Amino acid sequence: MKTMGLKTLATAAIISVTLALGGCGGGGAKTEVRAETTTTGQQLLDLKKAYEAGALTEKEYESEREKILDRE
Repeated sequence: MKTMGLKTLATAAIISVTLALGGCGGGGAKTEVRAETTTTGQQLLDLKKAYEAGALTEKEYESEREKILDRE
């Protein structure tokens, strides 16, 4: 009977430790994955088309253009 109580206690302890450590993931590190399927040139062409179609103001166009060029 004592052996069964010790096994139960040991199992409960292992489960408690596992659950407690499970919440310790990461340290606040920020990771970023960026996969681009278009080239910088294509992004600029698409942006210019949007500007010429009237979808963007000149200020918005210039701002987005700078963002694209700064990524390089």
